[in-house]
Amino acid sequence: MTCMLKLSENIGNLRRKKKITQEELADFIGVTKAAVSKWETGQSLPDILVLPQLAVYFDVTADELLGYEAQLSKEQIQKLYAGLAADYARLPFEEVMEKTEGLVRRYYSCYPFLVQIGGLWLNHFMLAQTKEQQLEILGKGSGLCGHVMKNCRELPVCNDATILKAMFDLQLGKAAEVAAQLEEVTDPVHMWRQADGLLAQAYLAAGECEKAISYTQIRLYTHLLSLVGASTQYLAVSMDRPEACEETIQRAEGIMRLYDLNTLHPNCAAQFYYQAALTCLAQGKKKLALEKLSQYGEVVRYLLDKNHAYLHGDAYFDRLEEWIEKLELGAMPPRNITLVARSVMQTLEHPLFGALAGDAEFERIKKSLEEGVKRYE
Repeated sequence: MTCMLKLSENIGNLRRKKKITQEELADFIGVTKAAVSKWETGQSLPDILVLPQLAVYFDVTADELLGYEAQLSKEQIQKLYAGLAADYARLPFEEVMEKTEGLVRRYYSCYPFLVQIGGLWLNHFMLAQTKEQQLEILGKGSGLCGHVMKNCRELPVCNDATILKAMFDLQLGKAAEVAAQLEEVTDPVHMWRQADGLLAQAYLAAGECEKAISYTQIRLYTHLLSLVGASTQYLAVSMDRPEACEETIQRAEGIMRLYDLNTLHPNCAAQFYYQAALTCLAQGKKKLALEKLSQYGEVVRYLLDKNHAYLHGDAYFDRLEEWIEKLELGAMPPRNITLVARSVMQTLEHPLFGALAGDAEFERIKKSLEEGVKRYE
């Protein structure tokens, strides 16, 4: 439907650009002037055999004549993603899903876009009203990633699709399959993991010092986020080891302070403090849990203020901007900030926080967070 509507519009635009009349176009194609007029007003459409003649006459491809874009630029992908993420915050969920599925059908061979749609679904499937709908979306996302993995010839895009499919499948309860799939890919014994350091050395040896500096800084930044992210996960899997958790919190917080992670990447910091609070509660350490929860609240308020959720560098990481611009979504967060704000209070509904019910400090933290999200209501 969209392509046909654009066909009518494009015939008129191309004819005017060529500075010819409807009658002249009709004479060339071998139809009446009335037929051309109906094409341009959308009252009727050219016969399929006429389309190649029109394309040749206007010196455009058939896709251009139809208004169909099989591939999207990075900028177009970013714009579509931002618009869809905002739609999830303001429109009925089913309406946005229908919209995204239509785009998938239209750009089924634009694999970078399909990967981003997969990420969009993964970040929003929980908004579906029923468990059945959520599982359906997860299944579609896994299938979409499988389509990319099977047909795309760009290794980085395939790798992204592989990881994203694993995320979908894990949500679908296919833990054993995901483990088997990723064990070989993520095995730390393989030499390919040394490639990062070798590339920096190669830049330096080739006299490209600026590239070496920028690349090493990006590597340091991504490893920092990975280290804190792994520490967050280590807390989650080590709840029955209090001593290990206490030391993990001390070490991770030391690194976070050194690199000012609360402002450099508040989302990563917030995830760590939140998990630290849950871990402390599971171990019966209410006082420490409240301390970590308070830190979580401070970072979340910073995250919501002036959209600090966007990726950025700082005085130390001063070479990140060009790299961030090259990312598929640029500096954009994967979820619209309004939805992030709405989900904040839900994070305090975890059953472990029941142990803090009625606590004055817990109520203070809740009230502070509520004030931070009011602007997005």
